[in-house]
Amino acid sequence: MICLFVFVLVFVYSCGILLSHCDTKDGPVVADAIKAIGQNNVNYALKWAQPEYEKEMTESFALTMKVRTLSPEARELADNYFYETLVRLHRTGEGMPYTGVKPHGTPIDEKILAADRSIELGSLAPLEKLVPKDKIPELQKRLEKVISLKNFDVNDVKAGRDYVEAYVQYFHFAEGE
Repeated sequence: MICLFVFVLVFVYSCGILLSHCDTKDGPVVADAIKAIGQNNVNYALKWAQPEYEKEMTESFALTMKVRTLSPEARELADNYFYETLVRLHRTGEGMPYTGVKPHGTPIDEKILAADRSIELGSLAPLEKLVPKDKIPELQKRLEKVISLKNFDVNDVKAGRDYVEAYVQYFHFAEGE
């Protein structure tokens, strides 16, 4: 029985189910969806979806903004609909399976948390001890690219997508992909 539990745990971890943070309510995709709703500006979210999904995202956002004013329950349902749509389209664009938006407090791998912290600090220091030494030069290069693209105009969706592309590549490399 213990062997089966260990096998399932290793399988789940190796599939990236517990490693990802873009599909959690605490992650950057939902955070930007919340900003989009709060600012009534879909561009905060559009950067996470490939251009071919822009129409679906824009329609989802417009419907969310319309319905959420009906009642507190409608607001919660509409907001969650928008989060789910954005995360689904983001994951699809990455070629990853969509398994729903995970709740607040979902476990996130320490490498991912350290990679996020590295972007905040502009330094690999939080991540250095968690990755092989031979990966540091490439990680540094990828971090510098993310930082160089970080301060884009929210209404320049292409620049936002360029940032997200660099961000995702940085994270995938930090995770060992």
